[in-house]
Amino acid sequence: MNPEFGPRSPDGWKALLLCGALAILFGVIALLLPDMTLAALMTVFALCLAFGGTLAILAGMRIARRGGRATAFYLEGALAIAVAALAVIWPDQTIAAIVTLIGIWAVLTGGFLLFAVRPFRTDAPRQWLRALPGVLVTAFGLVLILWPSGAAVAFSWWLGLFAIAFGAMLVGLALRMKNRNRLANIP
Repeated sequence: MNPEFGPRSPDGWKALLLCGALAILFGVIALLLPDMTLAALMTVFALCLAFGGTLAILAGMRIARRGGRATAFYLEGALAIAVAALAVIWPDQTIAAIVTLIGIWAVLTGGFLLFAVRPFRTDAPRQWLRALPGVLVTAFGLVLILWPSGAAVAFSWWLGLFAIAFGAMLVGLALRMKNRNRLANIP
């Protein structure tokens, strides 16, 4: 096997094929087991928070040794670790809270978009098209706020569909590369 494992490598198609197959597998799992997918995402979220909190505390210790003010770093680190612990203890409530926050953001963004189109002429043809993005974003936000658990499952499904489509594209590219290598007599 060639030690250089990139797109120009004769074996590069194998890496793309593997990545594509894994993406498709992940997508199928996300579609069939959305709760497990959300739990895995929440675990990664908690690990990232815990790691970031630990780094903040270590930075605070380094600053304190030099005589600097480290309180903000200690507080940031403690908060991140506490939120990570809550995400592990209550993953469903954490997912619902995150989805609700995204919903609040969407409602506010939709409101701002609607406010922004208000000064335009109302007698212009298709004026409603200017307001449509604001209406859609607001409606999306309301769905997230009113049904956060259903929205979280739907997110897992969309993630699964994306992973399958992306994986299929990688597999297709890998097979094209393999064919190109075969035509060029590269093993």
